[in-house]
Amino acid sequence: MNYQYTLLHLTDVHVVPEGLLHGSVDSRAALGAALDAALASGRDFDAVVLSGDNTDRGDEASYRLLAQAMDAAAAKLGARVVYAAGNHDERGALRAGLLGQEPTTEPYDHVTTVGGLRIVTLDTSVPGKHHGELDDGQLDWLAAQLAEPAEHGTVLVLHHPPLGGLIPGFEDPRLGEHIDLREPQRLAEVVRGSDVRLILAGHTHSAASGQLAGVPVWVGPGNAYAADPLAPAGVVRSVPFQACTRVDITPEGVRTVLVPLRQEPAVYELPLEQLVSHLGGH
Repeated sequence: MNYQYTLLHLTDVHVVPEGLLHGSVDSRAALGAALDAALASGRDFDAVVLSGDNTDRGDEASYRLLAQAMDAAAAKLGARVVYAAGNHDERGALRAGLLGQEPTTEPYDHVTTVGGLRIVTLDTSVPGKHHGELDDGQLDWLAAQLAEPAEHGTVLVLHHPPLGGLIPGFEDPRLGEHIDLREPQRLAEVVRGSDVRLILAGHTHSAASGQLAGVPVWVGPGNAYAADPLAPAGVVRSVPFQACTRVDITPEGVRTVLVPLRQEPAVYELPLEQLVSHLGGH
């Protein structure tokens, strides 16, 4: 059995309809940089996965702009597009502006199949809140999906990572509630022993990895900007670092590769042939 699936994982894109996010971030340009990087790489991508906070305000205008960009890039890449909902998303507007569906407000849980790979998306958003939750019905639905293994396994996508303590400062009790996924052990009970090979998440704007019930968890970097996980004590800081992730899935395992988006000036840039010539004799 020989196969390889390659996914482009984007998260926390935070598209705005016009202007700059937080007065300094061109989030639409950052999205374009990620998609351009994927196209320029010459790699084959099976799916582009966006794990929530697709827009900053949850408005239909932003979702329509995102849909235009993603549809055009997906056509060039020959890839499927998979969306998850985050705390900045609004379910009705997401369905109407991004998917062209009726603007219903139930959780956006769904399954996408790419070849023998199953991508299951869970909606951890809680309307009007920043933390994440999964209710009994969602966990029962997930268990039913996982009851029959997929040919090449399953990737589980959700916005709030089932790992706590990744954003310094936000666990301060004065904030009233933490913004992590509540009761991640309930999700662990469902995925333990299943065919889930990787969990993809976002939310923290800081790349991180861990495990849940023995399943690798990858928290993607923010596509719009990054959180500083080592900010000085008493300070919460975001920095102008933009990145995405390449995910490779093979019979041997999974790889998540951080892809920094180009910042000027580059440290170095040279043709591959020159590198081969330079290193080939060593």
